[in-house]
Amino acid sequence: MSLLFLAHRAPFAPDRGDRIRSYHILRHLAARMPVHLVTFAGEAVEAVPELGLASCTVVPRTRSRARALGQALATGRPVSLTAFAEPAFGATVADVVARHRPDRAFVFSGQMAPHVPAEMRFVMDFCDVDSAKFAAMGGPLSPLYRREARLLAAYERAVAVRAEAAVFVSAAEAALFGAHGRVRVVENGVDMAFWCPGASPAGAPEIVFSGQMNYAPNVEAVRWFVDAVLPKVRDVHPDARFAIVGRAPGAAVRALAARPGVLVTGAVEDVRPWLRGAAVAVAPLRIARGVQNKVLEAMATARPVVATPDAAQGIEHGGTVTVAADAEGFAAAVSALIGDRAAGDRHGLAARRQVERRYGWEAALAPLDALLDAAA
Repeated sequence: MSLLFLAHRAPFAPDRGDRIRSYHILRHLAARMPVHLVTFAGEAVEAVPELGLASCTVVPRTRSRARALGQALATGRPVSLTAFAEPAFGATVADVVARHRPDRAFVFSGQMAPHVPAEMRFVMDFCDVDSAKFAAMGGPLSPLYRREARLLAAYERAVAVRAEAAVFVSAAEAALFGAHGRVRVVENGVDMAFWCPGASPAGAPEIVFSGQMNYAPNVEAVRWFVDAVLPKVRDVHPDARFAIVGRAPGAAVRALAARPGVLVTGAVEDVRPWLRGAAVAVAPLRIARGVQNKVLEAMATARPVVATPDAAQGIEHGGTVTVAADAEGFAAAVSALIGDRAAGDRHGLAARRQVERRYGWEAALAPLDALLDAAA
């Protein structure tokens, strides 16, 4: 069997949540069958040679967010789909299919389903229930978010019914989606060799958050932590420092660097030294779906993690992640770990053992083999 793989964002390098999942799925599949990748990219990228792809075609994504919003409002379609409705992409897919004749498609992220040829069978990897994510968002743009949630939910259900299987990253996401189509779970994993414990650099900040910092839920998370949690931590540990580690911080995030004890790094060459030196890694997300890679990566690095219920959902952490729902509980947990580094180290080693048992990529993606075998 040969496979057409469609992705809304180039799966290399694997340096953010969706790219991590798509990269490892792509590598897994390419080791088992010829895979023809067609993907969008907003910048110049090159395919990673070790993926062993049968072919790779990258289509520039040129549509701005403002243009996508205007067109979506004019046509009654979800913005999420309009943003990826590039005619050049559909033409490229048709050309790849004509030349290579793949047997079926693997579609990564719901935005790509409109580009699947009408006659082709496909597996749809939704990852998360995106419509539910929009439904949870508030603020000044809440009317737009509600519109997006309503339109996207109807679209997701239609795609799931058409697909051979609708894949989600966790049982919680699958249950949230409900019985629309043939719903299956293929979890995320973590690269154990890469995310490994190591020496802590001197003078490292005590608290670390890592993530893509132009992503709205991450922005909301760090702002809440700085406003509501960090002052309580610094009441106990006056010198405690919080590092926000990740690329593309906007003005709202950069402004947090003026607050006492806050460091905003922007892009870093390697996030692992920041995690390895932390007393605690935090995941204070209050809008989150699926499985948070940042939590798995901190656990694999043998760091204790404090997370909100939304950030911890979908991860079988065996009690090695401290879950706190409000600012008081979050601050108390973080303060305790800063005050007792030996206990934090023990907690982190237990977390590492848990991900070794449960979240290696080969084990995580084994259900995908069974799914594609059944489809074939």
